[in-house]
Amino acid sequence: MEQWNSTLGSGFILMGILNDSLSPELICATITALYMLALTSNSLLLLAITMDARLHVPIYLLLGQLSLMDLLFMSVVTPKSFMDFLLSENTISFVGCALQMFLALTLGGAEDLLLAFMAYDRYVAICHPLNYMVLMRPRICWLMVATSWILASLSAIVYTVYTMHYPFCKAREISHLLCEIPPLLKLACADTSIYELTVYVMGVTFLIPPLVAILASYTLILLTMLHMPSNEGRQKALVTCSSHLTVVGMFYGAATFMYVLPCSPLHSPKEDNIISVFYTIVTPALNPLIYSLRNKEVMGALRRIQGRYMLWTHS
Repeated sequence: MEQWNSTLGSGFILMGILNDSLSPELICATITALYMLALTSNSLLLLAITMDARLHVPIYLLLGQLSLMDLLFMSVVTPKSFMDFLLSENTISFVGCALQMFLALTLGGAEDLLLAFMAYDRYVAICHPLNYMVLMRPRICWLMVATSWILASLSAIVYTVYTMHYPFCKAREISHLLCEIPPLLKLACADTSIYELTVYVMGVTFLIPPLVAILASYTLILLTMLHMPSNEGRQKALVTCSSHLTVVGMFYGAATFMYVLPCSPLHSPKEDNIISVFYTIVTPALNPLIYSLRNKEVMGALRRIQGRYMLWTHS
């Protein structure tokens, strides 16, 4: 197949979910509404955690990082998709594609690790409450956050550089919402079978250990909850953990489908686009609603911030 010059001046055409849809206007409006919901809810959560001293505790530090990752993840994909639809211009430069891939891999990988650290936080809070402020002191929390970002960034830059070094064929159309490894490799003119196997193995390595850690944490939490004498204590622990498990299920389900089951018969450009919309747009929009904005402490913090703002404006 004829090759095209994959240099800095070349580009790709992103054939996202809007191009293949029977009602692109409706889907575009839905995606825009989800983006605005995510922007508002995650921003409110970050505002509450930053401004209210009562939320300067480990779990809310981790939740704030999750909100930041979700905001950035959505912003890597959604604004460009929206503008491409409005302008009927789906091109993305070679450098832009590489940057989008790097950012998406970094944010997805960081969230993968952060969810495991959040599960550990819940395990310590419920199973070892007396030692919570020792085992989850600020230095350890920031170490968890830094580990998530650094490991994800290092992994992402290796994947991005190696993926983009391939020669690509003249057909520049990427049948996907964003520049990701599996759809991009379909355009490569070289043999990518060994690299695809490497991506699969590394995907399993990056996804499965955190997932095992999460499941182990919640198994121990469940055993502890069964021995709680108070029904109120059991109910509070169950509500807290169920919200976390909902987020975990949405995130890991989509990531597993995309990277751990790349040869599944269910894979097609349309299904892959739907999955991509789910973990880049839907999940970030729902995370703060599931996790925190129904939390009494967060809502109380927002009311206090609103009260202070009202006093300031009338002073």
